[in-house]
Order: sequence, then structure tokens, then C-alpha cells
Amino acid sequence: MTVYFIGAGPGDPELITVKGQRLICSCSVILYAGSLVPEAVLQGHSAEQVVNTAELNLGEIIELLRQAHERGLDVARVHSGDPSLYGAIGEQIRELRALGIPFEIIPGVTATAACAALLESELTLPGIAQTVILTRYGTTSPMPEGEQLHDLARHRATMAIHLGVRHLPTIIAELLPHYGADCPIAVIHRASWPDQDWVLGTLADIEEKVAAKGFRRTALILVGRVLDAGAFAESALYDATHRHLYRPGRD
Repeated sequence: MTVYFIGAGPGDPELITVKGQRLICSCSVILYAGSLVPEAVLQGHSAEQVVNTAELNLGEIIELLRQAHERGLDVARVHSGDPSLYGAIGEQIRELRALGIPFEIIPGVTATAACAALLESELTLPGIAQTVILTRYGTTSPMPEGEQLHDLARHRATMAIHLGVRHLPTIIAELLPHYGADCPIAVIHRASWPDQDWVLGTLADIEEKVAAKGFRRTALILVGRVLDAGAFAESALYDATHRHLYRPGRD
């Protein structure tokens, strides 16, 4: 028996991995985060027990996993995006280890990747940004020392900010001194879902644009010069003069 923590992707049912889909179809028990995972992801399953865990607490979830373990049934524990990012699987794993229940993590497509695809953007460009920071805006639980938004903004890297759209004015104030008022920023609502929507602007005007859209939750903020980089250096990867193992020099 194994508990599989499966990343279902950002919303589009076709963005789940082949392995994740196979396990959902083969596991006898499915526990899925119904607030963020569409039921279409479960299509084709033959599970004898399917539970939406949106209304359950940690203890109740662990009890279901324990019961499945006692019955020798594999469990598909389905989370949105990639379970290793803001998936709250750490506390579940800690409990499973204490109970001696085996588990495995199946990666998934992140919301950040879905947003970049929607914006038709590469988040790392030569000479513009070679670093991507994934973070969240700390409200209900504090950010660790050195991880406050103004600390991260000093790097001026491409940044993806989760759970922050309701605090957009404060976020803009912390980003402005480091990125500048003309820096591109995008707010993407429910990327890859049928009702996906987004706005692209600058730190100077994005607040007004978001207010016009009415985005209040389930939105990701992307900020960085890569979002509107007209001029940047080409990578060495496809440079005709660059030689490497798979493209050695010719005589």
C-alpha cells in the first residue's frame, strides 16, 4: 500500500502528468482537494472511495489514510499544481512517517508555469533575468526572517507571488523601490481554467487594471522585466559558433 501525493496541475485536466493520471485511474482510494482540483481530473477512475477533502482537517485526512493502509489500499492524494509548492503535504508526510505508512510524491505542472504559458513569456532571458523567485504574501502565517517581500525584491529577479492579490497596493509599495514604476507586472486569475483571465501592466498602473477586473482571489502575480523585454541577448545554446558535446566543431 502506498499514498501517492499527485500534482494535478493548475486546473486544465490535460496538464496532469501521464504518471499522475495512471495512478488516479488505478488507486482504490482517492482523496482530492476539491476547492482547487476539478473533478474532470478524476475521469476514468475505478476507485471504491472518493473523498473531497476541502472541508476536512488534517486529523480527518490522516484517519482516512490510516484506514486505507489497514485495508491495504493504494491512495491517490490529489493536490493542485505541484504538491511540493504550497501543497501542505509536509504535515501529512510527517504523520505518515510516524504511522509507518509509505508514500511517494508525483510532481505536477505549477501555476507559475501555466501563467508564463498564458502570457507567452519565458521567465528567464539572457541579460534580463536568470533567477525566478516563487513566494507568497505572508498574512495568516508570518514569513521567515529574510524572506519578506522587500528582502526578495532587492534581487530584481522574476518573481511569482502567490496569495497576494487582495494585498496588491502593499505589494506594489514594497516592489517599487527595487523594480521601478515602469516594471512590467501581470495578475493572472485561474490560469488554465475555462474562466481564466489576466491583466498586464506596470507597477504604476496595475492596481487600477486589477480593480477593473475585480480579481480578489485565486490569482497569481508575476513581476519582472522579462514580461516585456524587447531586446535581449540570444542564448549560447543555439549560437552557430558555440560548440558542445552534441554539436562539435566541424573541420
